[in-house]
Amino acid sequence: MKKILKIAALVIILGIFILTIVYLYNKSRQKPVVYQTEKPFHTTITRKTVATGSVVPRKEIEIKPVVSGIIEEIYVEAGKTVQKGDNIAKIRIIPDLVNLNNAEGRLDRAKIAYEDAKINYDRQEKLFKEGVVAQAEFQPIQVAFKNAKQEADAAEANLELIREGVNKKSGKVTNTIITSTIAGMILDVPVKVGSSVIEANNFNAGTTIAAVADVKDMIFQGKVDETEVGKIKPGMNLLLTIGAIENDTFLATLKYISPKGALENGAVQFEIKADVNLQADQFIRAGYSANADIVLERKANVLAIKEGNLLFEGDSSYVEVETGPQKFEKRLIKTGLSDGINIEVISGLSEKDKIKVLQLNMGADKK
Repeated sequence: MKKILKIAALVIILGIFILTIVYLYNKSRQKPVVYQTEKPFHTTITRKTVATGSVVPRKEIEIKPVVSGIIEEIYVEAGKTVQKGDNIAKIRIIPDLVNLNNAEGRLDRAKIAYEDAKINYDRQEKLFKEGVVAQAEFQPIQVAFKNAKQEADAAEANLELIREGVNKKSGKVTNTIITSTIAGMILDVPVKVGSSVIEANNFNAGTTIAAVADVKDMIFQGKVDETEVGKIKPGMNLLLTIGAIENDTFLATLKYISPKGALENGAVQFEIKADVNLQADQFIRAGYSANADIVLERKANVLAIKEGNLLFEGDSSYVEVETGPQKFEKRLIKTGLSDGINIEVISGLSEKDKIKVLQLNMGADKK
């Protein structure tokens, strides 16, 4: 009985060993590769370059004061639309003490001169009416009196200008009220009530009170690499994609290409500008970053294949064409325009040919 059990155990162990060997053998056998094929097809191929940049107003004006002082009132805020001449802010003038002292001294001297000329004029006028003084003698006295009065008025007006920024003769005209020089939208008001501002002059650009721009007249400013700039020209159409505005594109027309490049990050870049064609209901905020697709070359209804199925040997390009079930031969072809996905086939293939799909082949090899 024990002998039978031993024999049965050996048979079982031997069977398990044989099954293991068979299993490992079958597992180690490489599965036959089944290559997928596809035919050439007709499509439209477009080669384009991408320029990165931003959308900005064509005309953006910084409003600056013509007098120095302190902001007393601000009448606008960013986002408000203004017309030319609309009030933006009011400045309270802090007069320069030296200029103020000189103006006060000038007014005092002018008043003294005026009072003296008036006394002399009144005396000579009385004598002239009595016939004691001739017209020729009275006329210089009259001119001197008018000049003295004019000088007194000018000195008083000058003092008012230094103190208040406006005089009585000018009426509502004042340089303490800052107005917009163009019609547009207020983009930024970098000052606050109480801020000190400096006037624009030959030595200082002055403090910016507000930035105003026409947001209906926008342009795209971008950069193009030196390898692509020779392929573009003014008049080309651009398709703008703005990251902040999803599911919407904007048309633009290339208007300017810089004649001089600038070295940026090791590559020479050329500036371009394009007019953005905005519809009546479209609005773009100034400064949005954007990408512009520029069509360099386009061919419609050409025979093409997936560029990933193309193989290279030296200066030649070829594909593997099916001659029988899972049998392929190398065939040289001549290619043309490519968009990075599809490539034009000029010669060497027809619509009836079946070519090996290399991507699926590589995936099968990994299994």
